[in-house]
Order: sequence, then C-alpha cells, then structure tokens
Amino acid sequence: MTLTVAATAPSTTACDALVVAITPGRGKSIALAGHSLTTAQSNRILEAATSVGASAKSGELTIIPSPSGFAAKKIAVLGLGDFAKTADLESLRTAVGSAVRSLSSSKKIAIIASSSAEHVLATALAARLGAYSFTDFKGKAKPKSAGPNIVLLVPKAALDEAKSAIASADVLADSVNLSRDLVNTPPNALTPVDLATAAKNAVAGLPVKVTIWDEKALKRDGCGGILAVGQGSANPPRLVKMEYTPAGATAFLAIVGKGITFDTGGISIKPAAGMDEMKGDMGGAAAVIGAMQAIARLGIKVNVTGWVPTAENMPSGTAQRPGDVITMFDGTTVEVLNTDAEGRLVLADALGMAVLEKPDLLIDVATLTGAQRIALGTRTAGVMANDDDSRSLVCAAAQEAGEAAWPMPLPEYLRASIDSPTADIANIGDRLGGMLSAGIFLKEFIPDGQPWVHIDIAGPSFNDKAPYGYTPKGGTGSTVRTFVEVARTLAAG
Repeated sequence: MTLTVAATAPSTTACDALVVAITPGRGKSIALAGHSLTTAQSNRILEAATSVGASAKSGELTIIPSPSGFAAKKIAVLGLGDFAKTADLESLRTAVGSAVRSLSSSKKIAIIASSSAEHVLATALAARLGAYSFTDFKGKAKPKSAGPNIVLLVPKAALDEAKSAIASADVLADSVNLSRDLVNTPPNALTPVDLATAAKNAVAGLPVKVTIWDEKALKRDGCGGILAVGQGSANPPRLVKMEYTPAGATAFLAIVGKGITFDTGGISIKPAAGMDEMKGDMGGAAAVIGAMQAIARLGIKVNVTGWVPTAENMPSGTAQRPGDVITMFDGTTVEVLNTDAEGRLVLADALGMAVLEKPDLLIDVATLTGAQRIALGTRTAGVMANDDDSRSLVCAAAQEAGEAAWPMPLPEYLRASIDSPTADIANIGDRLGGMLSAGIFLKEFIPDGQPWVHIDIAGPSFNDKAPYGYTPKGGTGSTVRTFVEVARTLAAG
C-alpha cells in the first residue's frame, strides 16, 4: 500500500471510496466535518447519509452512492463521535483505522483530513495500521494486491506540514508493523537465531551498533537464565544488544524485551489448546526491535540501548527441570519451581547486564503472565516500577501514544512468596497477584537507585479475537509507540 497527501478538491478526486467525517449536530442531526466542499456538495452528502440512518457514533461507517459532481465511486461517511469537543486523538485513530479496515478491498481510498498537522499524523498512522495484513506465508491464497493506496486530502495551505506529518507516521507505522510481522511469523520460521538476525536487519543502514551473543558467549559471560531456558531446544538461544548513540544526546534510555520465540512451558508443559499462540511470546522483543528502528529513523536525540534475550522453551531430555537451581548473570541463584515461568529468567540476565551501564531509565517489556490478562484484560498493559515518577512517566507516554496502560503496585508483602530454602530466590511466587510477584522477581536484579519500569503486555501484545479499530487479529505491535514517546520525553529533558 501507499500513503500520500494531496491538496486536490475532494469532489474531483478519483477514488473507489471518499471518506467524509461526520459529528453530532443539533438534536438528532449530523454535521459534516470535512473541508473544501461547497454548501451544495455538503448538503447532498448529508441528505443521502441521513436518509439511510447514518450515525455520528465514533467508528460507525455508512456507505452511500456518490452524489452528482463527485469523481469517487462511493462516499464512506465516518462517525467521529464528539471528537470536535474532546479532541481525543485515540478516538480519531480508532475510527479511521476501522474505516480503512472496512474498505480494505478498495484499490484507492481518499480521506478528507483536518488541516491540523497533529490530526493528519493521527489519521495517517491509523490508516497505515488499519490497512495492515500479514500474508507472507500465504501460498495459493496470497492476495494479488498489497493493500489499498490511501491519499489524505488537506487544504493547500496545510500541505507542507501534512507531508512532514505523514513522513513521521510512515516511520512509526513501519516499526509497529515490523513488530506485528515478527509476532505473527510461525515459530518454525523464527527461531532465536532468526530473531537475532531480524533485529540486525531492522536497523541495517541506521546508526545502530548490534552485538549478538551466541551460546558460547552466553556461557562465557554467565547468562545462566537464558542458557537454562534454551537448553531444551535444538535451536540455541541468543542475546542481542542494539546501541543508538546520536551526537549531542545526553539522556540514556535502556529497553529490554522478552524474546521467547515459542513457549511450550518446557517440562511444566502448557495445555495444547491455544499453544499455537505462544509464537507470540516474543512480543516484548518485537517491541524493542521496532522501537529501536523507529527511534533511530526519527533521529531522536537520546542514547538508547535495546536488549533482546531470546530462547525457545521446549521439553526434552536436555531441558531444565522443576527443582533445578541456576545461576544468573549477576550471581543470584534461582530455584526453578516452574519451567513455564521462563520469561523472567531470560529477562533477569539482560537486566543484570543493562544495569551495569547505569541508564537514566531502564524499562523491560514482556508477555510475562496470564495474571496480567486476568487483572487488566486483553487491551491494557500493567505498569510496575521501583519509583512512582518513572512509572508515571511511562504511563503518561503510553497515554500520549494511544496505548492503554495502568499503574500497578509491587507490594512488599509478596516478596516472601519468592523465598527459596535452596537458592537465593525461587522463580515463582504467590499465584494470587501473579503479575505482581513476577515484577517483584525482576526487581531483585535492579540495584538501589536505578530507575526501572516493568511493563506486562501478555494481553495487549496479541489479539486473539476479531480486529477492532486499527488493531488486527494477531500481533498488535504493542509498546513500540510508547517506547518512542518515552524517548522523546527524555530527549526533551
């Protein structure tokens, strides 16, 4: 697909569908929110839309035949709800994304966009994300078209700013869609070695240095968590470090993403139902890779290091067992009570390395616990931290980016639940509050004085239900935009 911007008149723009926004009018009426339409043209659209019961409810799409004088084959009337009053950019993104998904069979879609650069950015991003599809592994059923060509129509005076906004939207969309692609890739095509290669390829040609630890280097450096999780698989584990250090940057952000390319649960094997979705257990790693690409392409003036610990968690004669004791990078010994609590083990090694560089802020992101989905559902990430300011910063960035996140505590009383009579700590704690005890486990690897935030995206990373808004079924690209927003916040001081 392509996304462009033009200042042509909506009525003369030839396309399969012209998207025109409506908002609530007086009483039960609707009002047109478009520009560059004559009063007569607006009235013809409103009359036709009203006659078929079009609603201004946010995201509702009503198709009407094109009135006389329009080059479009049809008019798609899109409800924006009370956007004119609320200026809620996420509601705009959701509505536009839903419209583009509904019109995905069209060859060309024209959207009458606002003159505001901020609104153009939101519209463009939603259009790109809403048009996403994953067809890499289709054979005979592979679509002939890569998706619709989309043009945003803006007033001529706003054209230059709109072009800049679209360029930024393209960068963000490319990186979010890269993250989605990685999550959606079948596990036989994305082993830990493949994920490490994907990370390197994602920043090829960008000012990002990539270092990869193979199993020998992991053993040399004492990464016992990554090695233990990966030892049951024929596909060896890896650790990837991605470093972006632009000239003039002073702030330092480190981001760590869990990269379990397939999670059977190991010896503590999962039920068969739904196990196919465990190809997405590297959603945190996908977020880090996508974010590193976007931050470097956007040229944000902040030093960022991305860490991707990756392994495949398989049961075999060489797999780690419940009851094993392993030694982590920082020397902490861990009793493995459940091999399906493996994500925290690979994260612990990467966190132990990351803290040695003393970043201003360290954030890890992971599809870590089923308890997150129980507590917050499938669309809201849980955000935990060792200080309130860091947690607030990340939650604010998520809100600005349009990603739902909710602050969660790390109660001190739960620390006793990961005590072990054999090792320093155990890898699981109390079943009640499992999201929180997992965060408390990770906190053990963060020294005092190091600002740290943990984001659990077990629900938001993978949509196992019907698409909605600009979110497809499957990988969602969760947290890429939040990381970019955090980077911008730190760069601004």
